[in-house]
Amino acid sequence: MSITYDQRRTFAIISHPDAGKTTLTEKLLLQGGAIHMAGAVKARGEARRARSDWMKIEQERGISVTSSVMTFTHNGLLFNLLDTPGHEDFSEDTYRTLTAVDSAIMVIDAARGIESQTRKLFEVCRLRDIPIITYINKVDRKGREAFDLLDEIQEELQLDIAPRVWPLGMGGQFHGCYDLARNEFHTSTQGRGGPFDTVVHCSGLDDPQLEERVDDGVLAQAQEEAELAEAAYPPFDPQAFREGHQTPVIFGSALRDYSITSLLDLIAEHAPPPRPSPATPRDVTPDEDKVSGFVFKIQANMDKNHRDRIAFLRICSGRFKRGMKLRQVRTGKDITVHSPIIFMAQDRGIADEAGPGDVIGIPNHGTIRVGDTFTEGEKLRFTGLPAFAPEILRRVRLTDSTRVKQMRQALQDLSEEGLIQVLKPDIGSQWVVGVIGQLQLDVVSDRAKSEYKVALEFEPTPYQMARWLSSDDERALNTFVSKHKSAIMTDRDGDPVFMASSPWELNYKIESNAAIRFSKTKEME
Repeated sequence: MSITYDQRRTFAIISHPDAGKTTLTEKLLLQGGAIHMAGAVKARGEARRARSDWMKIEQERGISVTSSVMTFTHNGLLFNLLDTPGHEDFSEDTYRTLTAVDSAIMVIDAARGIESQTRKLFEVCRLRDIPIITYINKVDRKGREAFDLLDEIQEELQLDIAPRVWPLGMGGQFHGCYDLARNEFHTSTQGRGGPFDTVVHCSGLDDPQLEERVDDGVLAQAQEEAELAEAAYPPFDPQAFREGHQTPVIFGSALRDYSITSLLDLIAEHAPPPRPSPATPRDVTPDEDKVSGFVFKIQANMDKNHRDRIAFLRICSGRFKRGMKLRQVRTGKDITVHSPIIFMAQDRGIADEAGPGDVIGIPNHGTIRVGDTFTEGEKLRFTGLPAFAPEILRRVRLTDSTRVKQMRQALQDLSEEGLIQVLKPDIGSQWVVGVIGQLQLDVVSDRAKSEYKVALEFEPTPYQMARWLSSDDERALNTFVSKHKSAIMTDRDGDPVFMASSPWELNYKIESNAAIRFSKTKEME
């Protein structure tokens, strides 16, 4: 049976580092039947290597620094789970990944509440009206009161709250989770704090079965709190959720498998199918016949045995079939997609077909870049994939001068992926690498060494910030560039970038050159 576009759910998981995002990803895949064994992130050896974290540096540090795509079917629906980087230094990659999803799960640590990276990623979702499900994780450990967490979400994020799953006790008193929508108590045959393995069907929170399984004091408090929560917060409104105004909240423990099924069911029943995609000169709807899509990520060398580059293409409309010829709008050239890839973390297979909301990989040799639009011939350009001005600027120093070619190839590939920005000076020969955070430099160094056999070092520059230059007055722009040649570099597209040594200098140039735009972002094309 063919799966229609409204039977697809494409979503991402966002969180602050260490909130449990990777563990939750594993458990969703396990519950969805996509994998048959989940390895605890904090375990040792091979078990430590979470299914979605395949890059060497991710395995060593236990963090996600690149986006993975995982596809699985469950209860007649097709799920595309996009696992985003957890570290804030890779927020740019996360931002672009969020352009390719229709909903998101926001994971919050029950002990820490909303943290800085969570807040930033939430704002990205809000800008795009992405519906958000909140999963409050680690309720089996000592944490904050449930109402404190709910009030923080409501007040800081300005979201209406709709509790869906409530904890019966927290920390050392944790007995399980109660699904308010289905009147099910999820608990453990091993007793308090044990892993989830039992579902008790109840008539309500006053069901006598709960008295047999939950300590009196814990049960009485949970009953009172759940009753108060249902009275204090509005009932779940699917439309308000899909419009981004309300977030259903699920308490659980990913490590101990609590509330995974409730979360998966909520995504299946209420998360939106593929939505219209913004583009110029017109928006694209998923029910259109012609195939269209955009590249939101490039990954080089996913397979160490093959020096390949994979473009991650979000299908926005039409039914893609293997062997189709698609127009790369930026270049005007047609590409026949012979071996489209479907993903399961580092595992891959050949996609015979794909529909709106699906993500396929297109193998290529550097001809595709982030932001590229593909169609069946129409001149469209999907919008909303910006590049951000780098916050750390470093000169590249090569320890072995005989490997200049390998260095340039490494930097070019990593730039095409969107991991870094490479800026080339108008005067001089030393390239400058721009990144958002220090960890990106570590990844560049690690990947250059392991994938390109070249050792890179990074040296300070006199620059504190970079801004893209543009103007409606071409003469004014050319005059500015010619007067500031020592402070002008070009990006991969050949666009001019002004390198400022201080905020004061940047502000002075802005005030002195009203005809010039100094931009912190640039639309990727």
